[in-house]
Amino acid sequence: MPAAACQDVETLYRDHRAWLHAWLARQLGNAFEASDLTQDTFVNLMASRQAERLQEPRAYLTTLAKRLLYNRWRRRDLERAWLEALASLPPEVSPSPEDYALVREAIEAVDQWLSGLAPKVRQAFLLRRLDGMKHTEIAQEMNVSLATVERYLKQALLHLCSLPAGPGHR
Repeated sequence: MPAAACQDVETLYRDHRAWLHAWLARQLGNAFEASDLTQDTFVNLMASRQAERLQEPRAYLTTLAKRLLYNRWRRRDLERAWLEALASLPPEVSPSPEDYALVREAIEAVDQWLSGLAPKVRQAFLLRRLDGMKHTEIAQEMNVSLATVERYLKQALLHLCSLPAGPGHR
């Protein structure tokens, strides 16, 4: 990162960190989690390389923070659903702690892969892949055209194909 861009991020951090932390603490009801998300927001700002071009820094920081917040809530919902499903299983078919850890790791990996997708693209992809819905059913469910569904699914596949393969993947 060029020195000028680092200076821009440093200035934004100094000027807006306390405000962003307070806003996140109100959203989360937890100052420790707010601290983590504040730092993650500024890391995302650095990665975006937008610091020097910002006209409305608080609006941009709020958008980045909301994305992180929604991702955190979505992960918690997934984990809660998984734990509820586990609780409903008879003890003899409940997964071992090792299996649980592997499944949780897999869910987190899938969540990371999908986090780069726009919400509607992610929704269309999940309706197709998890619910097995046909393109026409997805269009009705999302109240969009069939062409839009096909565009969303293409975007999702292109995004997933562009991701680097992790350990154990081709």
